Amino acid sequence: MLNKVVIANRGEIALRILRACKELGIKTVAVHSTADRDLMHVRLADESVCIGPPPPAESYLSIPSIISAAEITDAVAIHPGYGFLAENADFAEQVEKSGFIFIGPRADTIREMGDKVAAINAMKRLGIPCVPGSGEPIGSDDSESFRIAREIGYPIIIKAAGGGGGRGMRVVHTESHLLNAIAMTRNEARAAFNNDKVYMEKYLQNPRHIEIQVLGDGQGNAIHLGERDCSIQRRHQKIIEEAPAPGITPEQREAIGERCAQACRDMKYRGAGTFEFLYENKEFYFIEMNTRVQVEHPVTEMITGVDIVKEQLRIAMGNKMSLTQADIKIKGHAIECRINAEDPRTFIPSPGTISHFHAPGGPGIRIDSHIYSSYKVPPYYDSLIAKIIAFGDNRENALARMRNALDETIVEGIKTNIPLHQDILRGATFQRGGLNIHYLEQWLNQ
Repeated sequence: MLNKVVIANRGEIALRILRACKELGIKTVAVHSTADRDLMHVRLADESVCIGPPPPAESYLSIPSIISAAEITDAVAIHPGYGFLAENADFAEQVEKSGFIFIGPRADTIREMGDKVAAINAMKRLGIPCVPGSGEPIGSDDSESFRIAREIGYPIIIKAAGGGGGRGMRVVHTESHLLNAIAMTRNEARAAFNNDKVYMEKYLQNPRHIEIQVLGDGQGNAIHLGERDCSIQRRHQKIIEEAPAPGITPEQREAIGERCAQACRDMKYRGAGTFEFLYENKEFYFIEMNTRVQVEHPVTEMITGVDIVKEQLRIAMGNKMSLTQADIKIKGHAIECRINAEDPRTFIPSPGTISHFHAPGGPGIRIDSHIYSSYKVPPYYDSLIAKIIAFGDNRENALARMRNALDETIVEGIKTNIPLHQDILRGATFQRGGLNIHYLEQWLNQ
């Protein structure tokens, strides 16, 4: 039994984890920076420990501080949430070497999936379709780089092997720009990820971003929970997500979902994970695997009835999967809007004190948020302050409920991107669904 869990994160995901722990009768320890003393989950946790000043490197990214918090509170396990140290293999390894349970995959799995080249090669071995590419990091032989690019066919994209979050990527349309793009991506990768390995892939022109949610117990049992469409993005950052993905048939879902679940069985994957794909011309192409709970997990929970965070906790207890694939039934449609503290036109962050907050309600509406009236949004962290999720019998019903929810939401004292969401959802093109990853950028430019 997990008697006590350290929540090694902040904001809405920390509160989400705390709620799941309380449902299962698990005591919680909230770790926080000096800027986060007033976070809702800190107020609600059984215990709290200040782990440092506001800069993440001195608090939420400080491995010794988090492990020390577990030691002094006699905790049993650590849940990393998403972001910060959630996909840091060294953190997972040190947690378990220190005698605690890491609520997530094994360190070697995180390490392999965190290196995009290693992940792609692993997926190829496991039978997952991948984007045509170099297959290995690009070396220093310029003539070999030219040869690989010609073989793949322009346009190509140069990617950082240790990248993520939309950073460390450059599209190359002509041979004359290839070497400069490789050099610039290497420099960016070295600075951002301390790993200058880069690789080359075919650049798909108008793909959608489709991902498959999986759960594995680490004992060879795994299932998938269907797909999500995360194509509405700005600068590779997701804005709106929905499930199921418009236009994906039940047969396609079962085919790609079962391949992902089988891959998890083969590698004895432990915990929650997500296979991310580019989807074009009815074909799926693997791009990466996220070895953690996703920001957009609520839309999957709404259409399946599965509590993904509670399943993470149960798996960490050493339990075998309590669900089989036959238990998973997709019902209705769910849409999530990420509400950020930022100017809806310029996207400049808008930290400050929330003078008044009113959450929306009504049938099918779920709010995942840590904010409240008088809460001060700090300037040190990601600008996400809430997620509004709308569920309906079908996509049209979910969209109508989401429009109502956005209209009802009041956040005063700071700027938010709610007006942007309202404009997007009113668009006839968005209402048709099935849009590619370039749609939002093109719409904003217009």
